Amino acid sequence: MLERDGALASGRLRPPGLGLLFAEARGLFELNASVLLSPLLMRAPRGDGHPVLALPGFLASDLSMVPMRRYLSELGYDTHAWRMGRNLGGLARMREALRARLAEIHAATGRKVSLVGWSLGGVYARDLALQAPDMVRYVVTLGSPFADDVRATNATRLYEALSGERVEDFAELRAAIAGELPVPASSIYSRADGIVNWRTCLLRPSERAENIEVYLASHIGLGVNPAALWAVADRLAQPEGEFWPFDREGPFAIAYAPPEQAVSP
Repeated sequence: MLERDGALASGRLRPPGLGLLFAEARGLFELNASVLLSPLLMRAPRGDGHPVLALPGFLASDLSMVPMRRYLSELGYDTHAWRMGRNLGGLARMREALRARLAEIHAATGRKVSLVGWSLGGVYARDLALQAPDMVRYVVTLGSPFADDVRATNATRLYEALSGERVEDFAELRAAIAGELPVPASSIYSRADGIVNWRTCLLRPSERAENIEVYLASHIGLGVNPAALWAVADRLAQPEGEFWPFDREGPFAIAYAPPEQAVSP
């Protein structure tokens, strides 16, 4: 069947090709770029001290979120790790433990918690917002495949093998996660993602939800990419209960695609 822009003629999406997959090695350069550009990154809007829970991607642990947590802490946020070891998947299996972790932070701080989830961690974050909107302030996802044909990743088979879940399981739950959330949300993604088809990261834009495309970012580097870090900090700095579209200005303006280039799912 003919293929075009990551989609098969049948209408289904396909995972990124081998070229993009092999190019994921550039994630190390994205991390180094953030270190070199740290003076610019610290010019981002300051936080108000509210708690932020960082959720790692599939096969990753809290270690992968250290740069994100450290950066947000420097900006004035109260950052928290998920403390559940390596993320081996299992959307249904992890729900109770994730909600308990969210409730623990909410009770300890007395404030709503913003959720920043990388890849599968972002799918968890969106589910948490649906379960407990009274405890969630904002959701930011990074390269998270929650929409459209979520089989269109290069990690699907491994996810199913390790989690014991099929991607087709819990169709109603997955449809809810792909829909509109009761809290503000931003999805940060890259068309150069070598792990997930970028179309699976697109939320439905609304008055409280938006897609932010970062040019040339890799999947494994998205959580440490300087432009992505700036966007996360900018989104979290909005006052509680308020939302305005991401302003693609500042020191990393050249790294963002114009909003009109985003394609609705």
